Amino acid sequence: MMLTTLMQGPLPVTAPLVLNPLMARMVEAAGFGAGYLGGGATGYQKVALEANLNLTEMCQAAIDIHAVSSLPLILDGACGYGDPMHMHRTIGMCEAAGFAAIEIEDQLVPKRAHHHIGIEHMIPMELMAAKVKEAAAARRRPGFLIVARTNAMRASTMDDALRRGEAYRKAGADVLLLSMAHKPEQLRAIADRLGGPLTYLTSRGGLAGLGMTLRDLGGLGYKIVADPQTPLLAAYAAWKNVYQDLADGFGAKTTTRPDWGPVEKDMLATIELEKLLAVERATVEKPG
Repeated sequence: MMLTTLMQGPLPVTAPLVLNPLMARMVEAAGFGAGYLGGGATGYQKVALEANLNLTEMCQAAIDIHAVSSLPLILDGACGYGDPMHMHRTIGMCEAAGFAAIEIEDQLVPKRAHHHIGIEHMIPMELMAAKVKEAAAARRRPGFLIVARTNAMRASTMDDALRRGEAYRKAGADVLLLSMAHKPEQLRAIADRLGGPLTYLTSRGGLAGLGMTLRDLGGLGYKIVADPQTPLLAAYAAWKNVYQDLADGFGAKTTTRPDWGPVEKDMLATIELEKLLAVERATVEKPG
């Protein structure tokens, strides 16, 4: 189902982090309507930063995912990978890769690493508005969404963030995202001033501790709620524990062999191994 159709419901579309085809299959199986290909998390898994990524590798990730999954993907497109002129190739590539939406933020190009310690290098509102305008003009596929993001709440003031949101919507943004708003009063103030549709990027753990439900957010006009970090952090913790356990004698000190069979069986079901084996049985592995 198209992302735009899903957004017509009373509850926001929930989009957890998705980095690869296996995660996409698992997200689909869990019942989510969309996935979020996060720039920060993609950078971390490459032992780099979002600032080091390029458009081609993000599109390749989407192609790999869409080879096995119909999950609508939202691209965390950083700064759009260029200035207004560059938006035409950015949007064309994203549409060709099958993304449902791109999120573009008002940061300096090339993107800096210092935002990781709270320093935002923002571009003028007028330049970002021009980027949004060209991104919207470059669209050829109906339903592809432009999500305009401002980081002004951390770099400047709430009023500046709201003014930027208004300018970006006027320039043609379909959805607005005011980053770093993590208090109910902030989320309500944004909705009161800008109206929907809006996106909310959650803190770690989704809506845990926020004091608001999906229905609360949906009633305010938040049509997309994405979690850009939690699955990667959980995976990192699990990987670290496994490697630490194996490093202590490579498992020899464990008297009972762990039974990974059920996990492997579940994973192979997600991969649809039996479906592929059935093809071979019907074609190249016929009984002699």
